[in-house]
Amino acid sequence: HVQLVESGGGSVQAGGSLRLSCAASGRTYINWCMGWFRQRPGKDREGVAVLWIGGATTTYADSVKGRFIITRDKAKDLVYLQMNGLQPEDTGIYYCAVDSDYHGGSCFLAGADFDYWGQGTQVTVS
Repeated sequence: HVQLVESGGGSVQAGGSLRLSCAASGRTYINWCMGWFRQRPGKDREGVAVLWIGGATTTYADSVKGRFIITRDKAKDLVYLQMNGLQPEDTGIYYCAVDSDYHGGSCFLAGADFDYWGQGTQVTVS
């Protein structure tokens, strides 16, 4: 069983930055996809950015391309989401998730593929 713990959420003014961190219990595995999803007020959960642990291949939602960056720290078994140029529409609860199935090195923004989820961290942009 994998436990995920997010940190780094908070409140920021429009145009500001935040960095979210996700720690997986134990260790991360090379075949995993790890990613960030969010649920904005009144909207369905959506994929934001995902990364293949084995090769750092990344996929981003169009709404965050050029502003958000997902990275991993192999030594610390952490995955980060650097969020720059935040806008009020980025407000929501951000969740870290793991897809433990191997997809040939590609990761997708489909939440249904992800089988472990963190508790979420609130991001508020005003």
